[in-house]
Amino acid sequence: MNPGHSGRRTAHIVWDWNGTLLHDIHAVIAATNAAFAELGLPPITLERYRELYCVPVPRFYERLIGRLPSEREWEVMDESFHRHYWLRARDADLVEGAAELLAAQKAEGRTQSLCSLAPHDRLVPLVKTHGIADHFVRVDGATGPSGGVKGEQMARHLLALEKVEAENTVVIGDAVDDAVAAAHVGARAVLYTGGSHSRASLETAGVPVVDTLEEAIEAADWAANESR
Repeated sequence: MNPGHSGRRTAHIVWDWNGTLLHDIHAVIAATNAAFAELGLPPITLERYRELYCVPVPRFYERLIGRLPSEREWEVMDESFHRHYWLRARDADLVEGAAELLAAQKAEGRTQSLCSLAPHDRLVPLVKTHGIADHFVRVDGATGPSGGVKGEQMARHLLALEKVEAENTVVIGDAVDDAVAAAHVGARAVLYTGGSHSRASLETAGVPVVDTLEEAIEAADWAANESR
């Protein structure tokens, strides 16, 4: 890993996708409410969603309806959500300035990768469509059942990266689960307020919480050098 100024290390960044680089929260809310409507559930506001959202996703539904959904209910919710979401996701834009930020980080010699619970076969074409695939040394989406555990996927992701040490890796995401996944592999995390969680929810993770991706990069390098 290239050192920064004055001998400081430059962190390898593992980016989250949904809600972090892709500004899709409104597509998520619309798809959630469309799925709820099919099951006769009342709609949810963005504010309420950010207060309650968590993973695994069935626990999120438990918070909403007061119990874990049955296996059949979960199958219906999951299928319905994804059907509605992917109709809308193709119109979602990257977070403002994200493409330029990724390009600048690569130009400066930083390595970056992408690890998401979005289905791999949908994630990769979408990343290419936005013209940012070349900024990442690796892109991994989910290949198993929906609603998986990100920590396990993060472990596989880091294992597949060459010359990247967990202690010099910082995960940038928009959910508490991103911080949990980072801790699972011995990495650090920085959480961004533009996605699925409220600031109050993110702050429970005990990691830096920022309002812009530029601030996230600064916090990531600070975190990578904190223990030196």
